[in-house]
Amino acid sequence: MSNHPVSDNMQALIRLALDEDFGDGDVTSTYFVPAELQARALMRSRTPGVVSGVQVAEAVFRTVDPTLNIEICKPNGSILAPGDVVMIIEGSARSILGAERTALNFIQRLSGVATMTHTYVQAIAHTSCKLLDTRKTTPGYRLLEKAAVVDGGGTNHRLGLYDRAMVKDNHLMTDGNTEHLQQCINRLKTDKPGVEVELEADTLQQVEAFLKLDGVDYILLDNMSNDDMRRAVAMRGNREKPYFEASGGLTLATAPAAAETGVDFMSFGCLTHSVPSLDLGLDFTVERSC
Repeated sequence: MSNHPVSDNMQALIRLALDEDFGDGDVTSTYFVPAELQARALMRSRTPGVVSGVQVAEAVFRTVDPTLNIEICKPNGSILAPGDVVMIIEGSARSILGAERTALNFIQRLSGVATMTHTYVQAIAHTSCKLLDTRKTTPGYRLLEKAAVVDGGGTNHRLGLYDRAMVKDNHLMTDGNTEHLQQCINRLKTDKPGVEVELEADTLQQVEAFLKLDGVDYILLDNMSNDDMRRAVAMRGNREKPYFEASGGLTLATAPAAAETGVDFMSFGCLTHSVPSLDLGLDFTVERSC
């Protein structure tokens, strides 16, 4: 289970989300909730899942009102059953109500990512293959969503364009010969020795050519059949690297068989771009503990 500190960038995102919700004020609470009213609210899971975004939700409440008392009952990565209490918030009823929707928007979305990731991880758990996310993230939410993938048991792929060179067919439109590729890899490794290199292969012929290059850390097997992925893994022999990543056309149903081919990683864009939010709610109560 992880505990993610809220960075300055995340705090700015929280501020933006609150500003779009509050506008020039919460008219419902201002006119219908007494200013002096104190309350206790429980954030509960209404469906099974894996929680993520707890620190972000907490930061939303504290941004609205630093005097609120908040107790976290289920840290990031916890498995939730219906009715489980994730967080208890005490203090000004107006403040709790004002922060409620924004806090839930964050934690529901991120818990949805963690829950879907957990489902896919369980599907390939009988193999050594690791589940990867992609850059198909909600703009501005990337670090949050990638943290949610980790909370669900997955592994992060590159964070952006800066931390891994990923050479796809679009990058090779002008010159895809291996001699030129080797020159590019050498130049990158000299200038940025910490940056890894991944090459996309559509055919076994490309895999064979890429295995002859130096400095290749990963080969992405794009939309290959299971038989071809097995052949690609066999072509590597006893070498540890390059690692093989399966991608394209994979589903929850086909993931187990694909993982059994011996690939090291498997990436899914759906973990972040097609995930339903986990159903959590906030209820006012007299209960006092997790």
